[in-house]
Amino acid sequence: MSQASEHGKWTVSSSEESADDEQVDREEPSSSSPQQAGREATAGPRYSCSEARKAAHKRKASPLKCHDGNSPQKLAPAQKKRPPQEGLGWCLSSSDEEDSLEGQTGEADGAARVKREDRCCASKEVASNELPQSHKSAEPSDKVPDTWDLLNGGNSFRFFLTKVKGIKSEYNSGALHIKDILSPLLGTLVSSAQFNYCIDVEWLVKQYPKEFRKMMLLCYEEGLRVVIHTSNLINEDWYQKTQGIWLSPLYRRLPPGADGSAGESHTNFKSDLINYLMSYNSPTLNEWVEVIKQHDLSETRVYLLGSSPGRYQGNEKEKWGHLRLRKLLKEHTTRVPDQDLWPVIGQFSSIGSMGADQSKWLCSEFRDSLAALGNNAKTLTNHEVPIHLVYPTVDNVRQSLEGYPAGGSLPYSIQTAQKQLWLHTYFHKWSAETSGRSHAMPHIKTYMRVSSDFQRIAWFLVTSANLSKAAWGAFEKNGTQLMIRSYELGVLFLPSEFGLDTGYFQLKENLLSDEPVSSFPVPYDLPPEKYGSKDRPWIWNIPYTRAPDTHGNMWVPK
Repeated sequence: MSQASEHGKWTVSSSEESADDEQVDREEPSSSSPQQAGREATAGPRYSCSEARKAAHKRKASPLKCHDGNSPQKLAPAQKKRPPQEGLGWCLSSSDEEDSLEGQTGEADGAARVKREDRCCASKEVASNELPQSHKSAEPSDKVPDTWDLLNGGNSFRFFLTKVKGIKSEYNSGALHIKDILSPLLGTLVSSAQFNYCIDVEWLVKQYPKEFRKMMLLCYEEGLRVVIHTSNLINEDWYQKTQGIWLSPLYRRLPPGADGSAGESHTNFKSDLINYLMSYNSPTLNEWVEVIKQHDLSETRVYLLGSSPGRYQGNEKEKWGHLRLRKLLKEHTTRVPDQDLWPVIGQFSSIGSMGADQSKWLCSEFRDSLAALGNNAKTLTNHEVPIHLVYPTVDNVRQSLEGYPAGGSLPYSIQTAQKQLWLHTYFHKWSAETSGRSHAMPHIKTYMRVSSDFQRIAWFLVTSANLSKAAWGAFEKNGTQLMIRSYELGVLFLPSEFGLDTGYFQLKENLLSDEPVSSFPVPYDLPPEKYGSKDRPWIWNIPYTRAPDTHGNMWVPK
């Protein structure tokens, strides 16, 4: 939609996501009075959001403290001995009722099936709700580079994490806040277009410098910049979560009269971006298409990977989703020794319905696409390439900076989970010591192909796409048609575009180290640690009352 206000003209594009992809909620406003915050806590978020985010909002406004019937239970999860985990799991019914839409996060009817060995109430508080030292906020260091130095320094990948409040300052030294992206240091902003699922306009406007509040294509007097990121445009997504950002170079305006195909990159980024915008069928975005055509995007070194709702046949199938990734990997990567032993890693914040077993989608069409490597690669069978899936455990969420409410942005529902217990055998814990973000729950989504020793990376993708058929597409009509339900966008990093002829990046083992600039900064720990026998994936719509979180609270979503 396009609106005119006291801040000038601004454009917001909000995709109609599928039911299995998360919607949004908000935390306390970044700049509101206590009275206003109190009213919002009572009334709930001021924009549409998922049931998971609503539950998180409710629990923040009305926390449930642990009480065992006699005295407060003293537990600081990251400092004290871990409690038994039997009560952290969930029990499943034999219900085979299908979701109304794939992976929909519905009401918490699974709550009654959970073990409730402990009870909690709000009458008494936990004696210790102190965050561990590693969770406490840290003042910016004098060594933190300014935005200009950061964007024009040695980060050849132009891949950044968002700043996280509550971690050591050195781990924020290479990170960005939305205010950094909108900083006057990057140019004199004239207009912008924001693409996101949910937007808190009041909060977003306050992130712009006063002279630029016009409401992320960013058009400057000096040129154009494209920003692709995994955060919703709300306060909490830029506060204590792990998020990813790709920020383009400044694209200069082409000379008047330049050919329409001028300014294209080796990766065809310009034409792919235009095709993605055109898929919205929005007259307002057509104006931005013309702006893009007038700029030189030839410096771009990443490939654009998008999804757009629809049913595609023939060559159209290869323009979107996992088939687009398959095509790029076949055409622009090379075979590596023992590549059948190189695992595919997927890391995400939401999960859709995968089907009755792994052969229905995950280990068939989806893995076949992500396992493609080089045009001459043999046809891979389903059992040859391992898959490691990274998704937070209950303990990951409980011990996080936000505590249980962090699970509001991880909307995996009991209704979906109980139909695909087989999927959980692929799960690995969230751990990000390399970036100081083990306790900042991930809203970032990444996929990669990594060597069996986890030291080399054949490709890396940061995207908005969660693990779902809706986002990546699923075959219909015996594979002759690809059906996609949601808009998604990401960027693909390939070694060949960064001057490497080896077929892989070296892994940057610690984001603070002075390793070669060609080492890729994966933001979480490799190899990932597989779930233990007592680990359970975070399910948002069931209670967790066995142990309190880092704020001394329990989780009861209703």
